[in-house]
Amino acid sequence: MKKRSDMECCMLCPRSCGVNRVIGQRGRCGMDAHMRIARAALHMWEEPCISGEEGSGTVFFAGCALGCVFCQNYEIAHVSPERFRAVSVEELADIFLRLQEQKANNINLVTAGQFLPQAAEAIEMAKNHGLRIPIVYNSSGYENVEALRRLEGLVDIYLPDMKYWKPETGQAYSRAADYPEVAKKAIAEMVRQAGTAVFDERGIMQKGVIVRHLLLPGHLLEAKKIVRYLYECYENGIYISLMSQYTPLEQVGEDPLLGRRVTKREYEKLLDFAIALGVENAFYQEGDVAKESFIPPFEDAGVIL
Repeated sequence: MKKRSDMECCMLCPRSCGVNRVIGQRGRCGMDAHMRIARAALHMWEEPCISGEEGSGTVFFAGCALGCVFCQNYEIAHVSPERFRAVSVEELADIFLRLQEQKANNINLVTAGQFLPQAAEAIEMAKNHGLRIPIVYNSSGYENVEALRRLEGLVDIYLPDMKYWKPETGQAYSRAADYPEVAKKAIAEMVRQAGTAVFDERGIMQKGVIVRHLLLPGHLLEAKKIVRYLYECYENGIYISLMSQYTPLEQVGEDPLLGRRVTKREYEKLLDFAIALGVENAFYQEGDVAKESFIPPFEDAGVIL
């Protein structure tokens, strides 16, 4: 009954829209109560300690509570619920187990917050049927702490973004002026749950937190403030992933900043700043990664395995 009451007056995310998703109303995430998946497959494009050589067993959920205008997964974050396949808790648990059979290094839940109660239930069910690999919760960082607490003991690795430092930027790009404060609290809860990073003999993460920051064009100063904050709060107790792969897609329109890619010089300045600060546990990107080819293909009805 708890899962149903969540959907009857949905307060799962910081938007707290309170809609009745059970009767078909859509939350700010764009989703009703039916859990929908856009893609479930081995994924090679995460950090090396997540994907490894075998791949991360990645499940992309449809919809998103944040809805960034520049979203790299825009076609699944801003969709009608009917476009992608609805799955039950039992089916999702079976998908986890099938990904494990394919030698996935982990189960990687991408933007699952709008279906957090069902996802948590599926994790428990899969674990009861032999799921042994780590669970990764891959998130925008825009999460309710109360909701995250339901994942304690179920999620091994948290992989949140920290997108914005200034409320004005959060409002402009995600209509979420509260993003900076919400993300700070969410990341603190994630660190509390997952603790210090643990890796296996292959260098694959088994436990811990990686905070991502996607450098946006023209926002170097904001990026530096985010890196400083993360380092001063957690030092090298977490990993920071500094990403240069921003790709300007059609939906950003004529925005003078978002309409271009990040320059090599902008990204080098961010890396130099992190090194000078003392950041040791970090990931960075080499080469030209700002390509649409790095965005997974999403088909109508979803690609399942």
